[in-house]
Amino acid sequence: MAKIKHSRFDCTPGCAVEAAIGLIDGKWKSIVLFHLLSGTLRFNEIRRQIANVTPRMLTNQLRELEADGLIARKIYAQVPPKVEYSLSPLGRSMEPILLALKNWGDENIDLYGKPHMRQNACTA
Repeated sequence: MAKIKHSRFDCTPGCAVEAAIGLIDGKWKSIVLFHLLSGTLRFNEIRRQIANVTPRMLTNQLRELEADGLIARKIYAQVPPKVEYSLSPLGRSMEPILLALKNWGDENIDLYGKPHMRQNACTA
């Protein structure tokens, strides 16, 4: 189920930050968006790139991202069904933010006990 729309924000200082974080909160949403920066992907392609996500959780996260207008879902009428996910223009506008988060993470990951690896799930 999608979250309550953003009318709950009272527009006090920091409201815009709260709204932006609200769109990408959750363990997997920002990671899904990051992987979609490289182009259109099918469900199982996304799942392979995010090894620890369960199919149910990925489905829920994709539904919320679609409901919030950050991704587009295209269904092809064929057997078996083919569904592709891509960034919407609104989702694409988050590219500089996602890349900045990745760069910050690359620079600071050693501070949080995880070794910096050349090949990991977050390479683009």
